[in-house]
Amino acid sequence: MNYLTNRHARAIWKLGTPIMLGQMGVIMVGFVDNIMVGHYGTAELGAASFVNNFINLAFVLGMGFSYGLTPLVAGSYAVGDGRLKSLLKSSIVANLVVGVLLTAVMGFFLWRLEWLGQPDELAPLIVPYYTIQLLSIIPMALFNAYKQLVDGVEQTRISMRAILFSNVVNVGLNYLLIYGKLGLPELGLMGAGIATFVARILSLLILLYAVHGTKRFERIFEAAKSTSGSVSRAELKQLFGLGLPSGMQMGLESGAFSIAVIMIGWLGTVPLAAHQVANTLSTLGFMMYYGISSAVAIRVGHFFELKDREGIRMSVRSGLAIHALLAVNLVVLLLIFRHDVGRIFVSDEAVVALSAQLCVILCLYQPGDVLQILYSNALRGMRDVTFTALAALFSYAVMTVLMGYVLGIRLGLGVVGVWLGFPIGLTTLGLLLLGRYRYVMNQYPDERRR
Repeated sequence: MNYLTNRHARAIWKLGTPIMLGQMGVIMVGFVDNIMVGHYGTAELGAASFVNNFINLAFVLGMGFSYGLTPLVAGSYAVGDGRLKSLLKSSIVANLVVGVLLTAVMGFFLWRLEWLGQPDELAPLIVPYYTIQLLSIIPMALFNAYKQLVDGVEQTRISMRAILFSNVVNVGLNYLLIYGKLGLPELGLMGAGIATFVARILSLLILLYAVHGTKRFERIFEAAKSTSGSVSRAELKQLFGLGLPSGMQMGLESGAFSIAVIMIGWLGTVPLAAHQVANTLSTLGFMMYYGISSAVAIRVGHFFELKDREGIRMSVRSGLAIHALLAVNLVVLLLIFRHDVGRIFVSDEAVVALSAQLCVILCLYQPGDVLQILYSNALRGMRDVTFTALAALFSYAVMTVLMGYVLGIRLGLGVVGVWLGFPIGLTTLGLLLLGRYRYVMNQYPDERRR
């Protein structure tokens, strides 16, 4: 059977492509941000690298937590049990709580910035940029709640359009505010932060209108027999039970990158800038896989509620084939253009040369990244998330961070050594989750609802 073209693959492509394009749009804006900031100044790029990598932990934790809603919405939508509105309201409350807590924690680190040991010359750039990013956490938490609802009822194009439109606004404001065009003040890095904040608010407003102000969602709620609903303690418990391990798993991955950027910051501004270039490319691959894997989670959640074991199995196999296709193409492009990608961001030849070395390591961990993203989403669709969080703790804390510290700092391999921890950790996690998926599937009966 051709797992790239069967009906399950077609459904995954249909659901996943808009998610992927939307997230790729986010990364493209990150590209543009880094290009504009990098050409404005190397110090600004280094400061952006630190802030984006560190505070990204909060955004990823919030996004990961919101994933707990997706299988619940997909299952409710599949059987029409009338829970969609109550799931949304409960999710808004849960995500608000998480958003407030994340803002408080990240605000504490802004207060104690000296603990993170960054170069003194970057502090005047880091503080205002960090502050504006901090203000985005709660709006993004609300956006995540609405996005998972919209995606879970298979309306993934809505969130894609919201993201892409807000990204266009972000790029336009970048140009105006970083360089001071059309009579506006030249704000440099702070201008990029303001543009991103405005774009995030806009994307939230678009989803609010789509869900609460359009006939399409009125019909969706009616079709799912969800004409009313309220915050439910039982659903809050479900959301936290699924969301916290999912957030922990994604947060550990982001945390590994955040710790890496702290260690790389000890090495100086040039390694930090090279890391930002390679990490932007890494996120490009992650978001491609994320889009397809989110579609797999939606399909698995659908078949899980219907108790259709074969539907789950075929969705995951088709998802793996699609991921493999994407990964091979990404690796080929990285190997061909690794000596040139750095110049897109900066003109500093030392940063360009170091970025090329990191691109090779980036290629090495694509198989592990594919496995861990796909199977964590498949397990989430089956509401099996605790093992994933524990496996991530071992893989990232021990295999990635510890090995990166030993190779990069203790053995003196520098930023290359720190990055070598990622192929080790991601491959370990991918294999562990593959084993867990096989175990769960062997225990799962096929009692599909007719």
